[in-house]
Amino acid sequence: MAGHSQFKNIMHRKGRQDAVRSKMFSKLAREITVAAKTGLPDPDMNPRLRLAVQNAKAQSMPKDNIQRAINKAAGGDAENYEEVRYEGYGPGGIAVIVEALTDNRNRTASNVRAAFTKAGGALGETGSVSFMWDRVGEIVYKPEAGDADKVMEAAIEAGADDVQSDEDGHVILCAFESIGEVTSALEASLGEAESVKTIWKPQTTTPVDEDRAQSILKLIGTLDDDDDVQNVYANFEVDDETMAKLSAA
Repeated sequence: MAGHSQFKNIMHRKGRQDAVRSKMFSKLAREITVAAKTGLPDPDMNPRLRLAVQNAKAQSMPKDNIQRAINKAAGGDAENYEEVRYEGYGPGGIAVIVEALTDNRNRTASNVRAAFTKAGGALGETGSVSFMWDRVGEIVYKPEAGDADKVMEAAIEAGADDVQSDEDGHVILCAFESIGEVTSALEASLGEAESVKTIWKPQTTTPVDEDRAQSILKLIGTLDDDDDVQNVYANFEVDDETMAKLSAA
């Protein structure tokens, strides 16, 4: 399993839940507002907004918060957020991609660069590491959606490329261009997904030891704590035994 999803599990177990939840809601609201501004403020007529609202609901974000974020965009008083991607190398040469929504590029760039530098890494130019990744669609279902065989069959029929199932649920991957139609087909057979989004999937991952993993997770944590940062991806891999130690620490 890729390092970032493992880190998310640790963060939610160990983090101060109220603070983590508040920051998550803030980032979800920002995505909803941006999505609503880039199209119609109606989820049924705006695919990006529909996905943003769906993901917010999956994280139990209150309906009032969701509607307030949409209304903010519709009212024309929302900040002008810009989508920015940063790329660089973290500890041990691990490639990292950072996605942000910001109303101040200078502030965000400075914060991201400082995080990389403090971790012993370096921020690079756009394209410096993304060539080692694929942009794909990720559709996540809870275990209740069905067993691995049922979900696999539904995914194949929907035109997905890969399915990973375990006790935590099912992760279905598809081509970036077909995420809308694959999602619709899966909804018809499995119901509404827990989350639907586009991600950066590393073409290869680099195994790291406990010390290196700690350093990388610290960098990811610092980046995730930044209000402007929406997503962080890193192409490292940690074995289950090491991950268990880090989870218990």
